Amino acid sequence: MCLAIPGQILEVMGAAESRSARVDFGGIVRQVHLLFVPEAQVGDFVMVHVGFAISVVDAQEAERTYEVLQALELLDDEPKPAPSEMP
Repeated sequence: MCLAIPGQILEVMGAAESRSARVDFGGIVRQVHLLFVPEAQVGDFVMVHVGFAISVVDAQEAERTYEVLQALELLDDEPKPAPSEMP
């Protein structure tokens, strides 16, 4: 089974095949490759699997996915601080 997690794009870097983004996953920020979603922009929600954004989704779909993951107890109840908020 594959699991994709929704996150919101905070910043886009690079171009073409090397395009990547900083993506916020409920307080955890990671770098993600955007090769498969060239249309993705800052503010968009993307579904991410093993470091690659595989689709762009709307905010409601991202929220529904978070709710299912929480119901399955696959997410912590408390969001983790972003790296810039860590001591």
